[in-house]
Amino acid sequence: MKVAQPCPLLLVHGIGDTGSVFNTLIAYLRDRGWFDIHTIDLTPNNGDIGLDRLAQQVRTYVDTHFADAEAIDLIGFSMGGMVSRYYIQRLAGAQRVNHFITLSSPHNGTWTGYVRQNPGVRQMRPGSDFLKDLNDTVHELQQVQFTSLWTPYDLMIVPAKSSQLSVGDMAQLPVLAHPWMLTDQRVLAAIATTLRRSPKPANSAMIEC
Repeated sequence: MKVAQPCPLLLVHGIGDTGSVFNTLIAYLRDRGWFDIHTIDLTPNNGDIGLDRLAQQVRTYVDTHFADAEAIDLIGFSMGGMVSRYYIQRLAGAQRVNHFITLSSPHNGTWTGYVRQNPGVRQMRPGSDFLKDLNDTVHELQQVQFTSLWTPYDLMIVPAKSSQLSVGDMAQLPVLAHPWMLTDQRVLAAIATTLRRSPKPANSAMIEC
């Protein structure tokens, strides 16, 4: 099924990844009419700097690669969802983003954040100042069309229900492993369905695609 004039799409990867983790999703969407798809390689990708600093890289990419009068759709996987949230909520990304989808992102933190001491990893611990700052103003996500897709079987996001928020749309999918959220056909179909929806008129400043 083709879509009419979809927004450009930017994909933001998780910790230890590069944009290549989205290859299956990119192929799936291109077969269905999405052609203007971008990935970003966050540097460093291992949590050695804060997620707020990685979000600056997202803002720079958007400002450099998209026209000023162009809205985009944004998808973040795992850590990439939190980087993208900071861009939307703290770096004026809400003025540019139409649909925002997170895939197994630790919106309320993950206990696996205690495995390492890197600054970016510490920010993903439950109760971190970084998460408290974003979640105290979670209503700001209502400016975009926000959807969180997550699996109850996630062993990276612990507890898995951390991917739930009090705003936007939530969808639980029975995917058996964290990285499979990028390749499972049910997730890919849910992403395509979400991106096809007309945006809510909540953000009066939204620029048309």
